[in-house]
Amino acid sequence: MTRSEENYLSGLNPRQKVMGAWHVEQALEQASDFSRPIQELVTEYAWGAIWGRPGLDLKTRSMLNLAMLTALNRSHELAGHVRGALNNGVTEQEIQEILLQTMIYCGAPAALESFRTAEGAITEFRRAQGRGSR
Repeated sequence: MTRSEENYLSGLNPRQKVMGAWHVEQALEQASDFSRPIQELVTEYAWGAIWGRPGLDLKTRSMLNLAMLTALNRSHELAGHVRGALNNGVTEQEIQEILLQTMIYCGAPAALESFRTAEGAITEFRRAQGRGSR
């Protein structure tokens, strides 16, 4: 097995744990011939080579992603990573604090957009967990 294949296989576990097995299964199954290479590369490099490293736990990696995705203004990815952060034990209060911190360094428009995105993702996560809204 090549290192690339090893990274891909080792990337499936953290990707499924963080994003949810159903989400990953759907992303891979619904990939077209055009998009399949990017799905494979994301699994191999982002999830296998980086998320699979021992230097940071999944919770810390999730917290970093929330701040970086806010800085990049990537709302769609942020929503998925808010759900992943909750799966990794990041609390709603911690998410709120991360996003408040980003307002200072990334600007109010980016933080406001992230708050809207995060609130929707949290509501969706609660529903999926059977907890309703608070």
